[in-house]
Amino acid sequence: MSHDFTLPAELTIYSAAETRGALLGWLAGHGGEPTEPLTLAAHGVEEVDGAGLQLLCALSLSLERKHWAWQLVAPSAAFTTACRSLGLTEWLAQHLAAEAA
Repeated sequence: MSHDFTLPAELTIYSAAETRGALLGWLAGHGGEPTEPLTLAAHGVEEVDGAGLQLLCALSLSLERKHWAWQLVAPSAAFTTACRSLGLTEWLAQHLAAEAA
């Protein structure tokens, strides 16, 4: 089973509920703790706002409580800019995949 989830192009308040549902379904496919980090591919994110990043921060906390490792892969310029604008630069750096850092 793949441990990859590709974030949608629109990660905003308008798509947050749908993205949350897709993420929860993806996580449900990992009944036990994954042996490798789960990866969220952010290369295709073209539009992101505070609600989209809030969703990912909540996901981050949930995964950390389960002691599940995860990482962001190839964040787009829009994703990186939004993180920087909202003061999430350290959070972004903490979760970047090693090859993306």
